[in-house]
Amino acid sequence: MVAFKGSIIELANLTTQFLSPHNPFPFSPGFDIQNVASFAQSLPAYPWEYGTASEALLELYNPSLSVFGPAPFPIPTVSKENATALAYAASKITLGKGLNSLSVSDGTVGDPASLGVSAVLLGKTESQYAEAARQTADFLINSAPRFWNGAIYHRDSVEELWADFVYMAPPFLAYYAADISNATLLYESVKQCGYYRQALQSNTTMPYKGVWEHIIGLEHQNSDTGIWATGNGWAAAGMTRVLATVMKAPIAQNAAWRSEAIHDLTQWIMEILEGAVASSLEGGLVRNYLNTGDSWAGYGFGEISGSSMLASVVYRMAVLQPQACGQKYVNWANRIRGVLGGKDSNGRPHVTEEGVATPAVNPLVWRDTIPLRTGSPEGQSFVVLMYTAWRDCVFAGNVLPKENPIFDALQSSKMNTQPLFSLNHHYALSLSSPATQFLRW
Repeated sequence: MVAFKGSIIELANLTTQFLSPHNPFPFSPGFDIQNVASFAQSLPAYPWEYGTASEALLELYNPSLSVFGPAPFPIPTVSKENATALAYAASKITLGKGLNSLSVSDGTVGDPASLGVSAVLLGKTESQYAEAARQTADFLINSAPRFWNGAIYHRDSVEELWADFVYMAPPFLAYYAADISNATLLYESVKQCGYYRQALQSNTTMPYKGVWEHIIGLEHQNSDTGIWATGNGWAAAGMTRVLATVMKAPIAQNAAWRSEAIHDLTQWIMEILEGAVASSLEGGLVRNYLNTGDSWAGYGFGEISGSSMLASVVYRMAVLQPQACGQKYVNWANRIRGVLGGKDSNGRPHVTEEGVATPAVNPLVWRDTIPLRTGSPEGQSFVVLMYTAWRDCVFAGNVLPKENPIFDALQSSKMNTQPLFSLNHHYALSLSSPATQFLRW
C-alpha cells in the first residue's frame, strides 16, 4: 500500500509538470516543435496561410476552443488577449465587405473563409468580426458561383474546384452554423464536401484509389488533375473538422440527416487515408504527387507538407472514429512523425534547429521538382497540426508517446491494475475513468 500511495503522489507531481493547462508541449514528437510553431507564425503572407496558421495555433494553445475539444459548443467568450491564436488572427484579418470581409480575396472565394472560425471567436467580444463572419457566410451561400453539381467555386470568376477549398470554407460554414443554431447551413457544409468529392475523386484503379485530384475546371486556367498529396491533406483535414462539428454541435443532435452525414464524412475521409497509406513513399514520406509512371518522374519526391497533414487526420480520426481509423493507420502516422524526427538520405535533419521542416513542396508551384528547404508557410502549420493531433490522441488514450514519463512511472511501480485515470483535452487528471486504454500494458 505504501508503494501504491507513492505512485499516486509521483503521478500527481508528473501531471503538474507535464500536463499543465499552460503547457501546450507536454511531449516531444522527436523534433523541436516549439521552433516549428514559432516559424509557422512568421512565414505566412496570404489569406489561406494566415487562416491555416490561426487554426494550428488554436489547436496548439487553446485546444478546448477548437472543434476537437470535448465541448466546443456553445462557443465561449474569450478575448484575444487570452488566446494566442485569436491575437494572431486579429493581426492578420483585414476587414472589408462581401467576399473581402476578412481579407483581400485576390479572386478566391475559399481563402478568406479560412479565417472565419477565428472571426466567429473574435466576434464574441468585438462585433466587427462577427459581422465579417456573417458577411463571409452570406457571400458563400448566396452570392458565390457554383459548379454544375452545387459545389461552390474556389475562385469567383473562374469555374474551378480546388481540393484546398474543403479546408477553407466548409469548416467555417459548419462552425458558423453551429454558433447560430442553423441546422440547414450545417448540413450544407456537409453537402459541399460531398459535391467536391463527386467532382474531384480520381477515377483510378491504382492502389491509391479513393484519393482526389487537385484542381478541375471548365476553363482549365489552373487545371491540375494530378494526385497532389497536399491537396488530399487539405480535403481530408477539412472534412475532419466538419465531422467533429457535426458530431458535437447541439443543433445537429436531433437532425434527421446527422447519422448519414457522420457515416458519409467518415467514409470520404477514410477513402483518402486508405489511398495515402497504400501509396509508395519516398524517404519515408508521402510523395508530392502520388501518381506513378514516366510522365510523373521528378514530381514524386517525399515531402513534409502532405505527409504531416495526412498524419494529422489519422490522429484526429483515431479519436473521433476509432472503429474506422484503427491501429494500421496510427502506425502509419507514427512512422511519418518518426521520419520527421530523423534525417534524410543525405544526413540533413528533416526539422532544423531553427524549426524549418524540410523538404517541402513549393506551395505556389505544386509541380516544382526542386524541394523547398527554406520553409513552407502552410507546411510549417501542417507539422503543428500533426503535433497537436498526436498530442490530443495521446491524451485520449489512442496512442502511446515514445517518451511518456507518466507511463514510465506507472510501469516502474508495477501497478498491474486497470487504469486509474484518463487524460482529457483540458490536460486534467480524472480518477477512476474507464474511458482510456492509454496506460494499459
